[in-house]
Amino acid sequence: MKKYALFLLLALVSVMAKAQIDPSRITIARDSFGVPHIFAPTDSEVAYGIAWAHAEDDYESIQLMILSGKGKLGYAYGKRGAQADYVVNLLRCRKIVDEQWSTLSPDFIALIKGYVQGSNAYAKAHPDKVLYKQAFPFDEKEYLTSVVFSLSVFSGIDEVLPAILSGKVATIPGFNSQGSNAFAFNRSRTTTDETYLAINAHQPQSGPTAFYEAHLQSEEGWNMLGGLFPGGCLIFHGTNENLGWAHTVNYQDKIDVFQLEMNPGNNNQYKFDGNWLDLEESSVRLKVKGIPIAVNKKIYWSKYGATIKGKTGVFAIRLAANMDCKALEEWYRMNKARNFTEFYKAVSMTSLPMFNIMYADRYDTIFYISNGKMPVRNPDPKYNWKSTLPGNTSATLWTTFKAISQLPQYVNPASGYLFNTNHSPFLATDPAFNLDPSKADPTDGYETYHNNRSQRVTELMKGKDRIDYATFKSIKFDQRLPQQLKYLYGIDSMLNLNAAEYPALKDVILNLQQWDHQAITSSKGAAVFLLTYEYVKKKLAGQPARRLTKPESVETFQYVYNYMMDNFKKTDLELGDIQKLVRGDDARPAWGLPDVLTAAYTEPYKDGMKKVISGDAYICFVRYPKTGLPIIESVNTFGASADPVSPHYKDQMGMFIAQKTKHMTLDKAEVLRTAERIYHPQN
Repeated sequence: MKKYALFLLLALVSVMAKAQIDPSRITIARDSFGVPHIFAPTDSEVAYGIAWAHAEDDYESIQLMILSGKGKLGYAYGKRGAQADYVVNLLRCRKIVDEQWSTLSPDFIALIKGYVQGSNAYAKAHPDKVLYKQAFPFDEKEYLTSVVFSLSVFSGIDEVLPAILSGKVATIPGFNSQGSNAFAFNRSRTTTDETYLAINAHQPQSGPTAFYEAHLQSEEGWNMLGGLFPGGCLIFHGTNENLGWAHTVNYQDKIDVFQLEMNPGNNNQYKFDGNWLDLEESSVRLKVKGIPIAVNKKIYWSKYGATIKGKTGVFAIRLAANMDCKALEEWYRMNKARNFTEFYKAVSMTSLPMFNIMYADRYDTIFYISNGKMPVRNPDPKYNWKSTLPGNTSATLWTTFKAISQLPQYVNPASGYLFNTNHSPFLATDPAFNLDPSKADPTDGYETYHNNRSQRVTELMKGKDRIDYATFKSIKFDQRLPQQLKYLYGIDSMLNLNAAEYPALKDVILNLQQWDHQAITSSKGAAVFLLTYEYVKKKLAGQPARRLTKPESVETFQYVYNYMMDNFKKTDLELGDIQKLVRGDDARPAWGLPDVLTAAYTEPYKDGMKKVISGDAYICFVRYPKTGLPIIESVNTFGASADPVSPHYKDQMGMFIAQKTKHMTLDKAEVLRTAERIYHPQN
């Protein structure tokens, strides 16, 4: 009888998933900042609503996501997009979706069907907004294919593949300071008898991987507010009524490269356990924007996975990200979890191949895990899992993954707080309560170091017992580098030069040497450091960590002097004179530097100025009282809309620069009472 009832339930869900959604059942309420709050009876209808609302604000970025799932980015980006299309096919992103589709839960399939229906409906209703006709219509499998591809990129395929093709990968005979911040504090460490959570993404500030804020609420137990990427059908990190979490990028070993031993008499055969095996060979037709003829390119596959014939040999890439298409379903379960037990069960799917998770809830539980889909690797010390591995033996071919309990994690440490700034999971709290790195599996390749941001947090926490909410926020908004810098390349010699020996460079040298390590717009030392950082990073790129020599220090100061004089005709410059936060034609002085808690990363703008393109982005503070809804504040870099004519194109920009936040809520009644606009899709 129970089996029959279950069959009927699954059949009903299947029918509902196929049914066309009635938009009149979906309510979109836009608050005073244009942030969409989506209300509907079912989760799938909410997904339809967020697809529609997000399309109203940034349909171009969503279309790029869709094109990636179709393997048609070449239509948008030309040659660069066609290269991404090649990778989608090389990694067999669609194949894993086809193979695992039947294992997806019916309610999750209904969710993504709702999202796809909403996005397709918007394209049909607004053909003038469709920039890439090749994107529509799209289906659920193409949608999941784009997710598999995106997570593969996050896992490092964008760095490994170019190294192989250029011949720079190690053969057989990093410097990355971007990231995010996350903090969680127990009530034992707060003065307000609340649990605190800080969600602070460091991401590009516009485009396909910029965070968009939304609130999703159904009558099926879903009530979540936070950030998602274009194309997201749910919240990637944020809070529901009971709990919340933040993601930061982690850098454990997510991807392995194997050099294949090829047959001298047949360049399509490789040796494996003493036998010659044929490479699987196929081809993909790549269409490039502006070129009428498609290009055919061969793709190869071996037992290890995607295989590339590079300049220095034949290499295979193996990563977990293209072996599991259920990451979104795991996020869905996290969205709907009501307590730590349910949340941990969701994370135990281990379908999300990466991202640290910093968690807090209303029950005063805090939790941090260096999450990942970690392979069980051969511990034999003759295999160096941090370098290229021999691809001729089953001894290096991993096929299973670790359980969630085997990953570094903390639950309610006695210290009462946890934090991560993309640094070591073994340095996540007070030193007396940190995990022992010697007990970790060395083949996992976990980080063991402090970066500048984590070192600064340890300075800020020193001597503090309980902290109030204002202090909690001030830690996240701190703009000072630590006393001892943690960059890959040391500039000690620059700080020790005798400025009197270099009269022309004296002012520039002194501005840096007298700098208080603050990355504020009025800092002259920060202006010199920004130019120093970018010059040294480019000059020494690829070299092992080391300190600058004295001649290199003089050379660097000379570069900074020349740059300032050539572009600004003076050296008496503040950081805000050079670094700008730009939205359309509005350029404002910008704070931040690489790897401060308020991070900023730039590209050339105009007239010698530099434009911030990534770093501090979506910020959300959550307080969990013992009773009632969480208290939420947030700010995004610019605003809810990417449309320059929208009043919400840059209405949060001033708040962001001033490090101010806006009130947000999960209370439907409050949202509807204060909303500036309430409507249904297609209205």
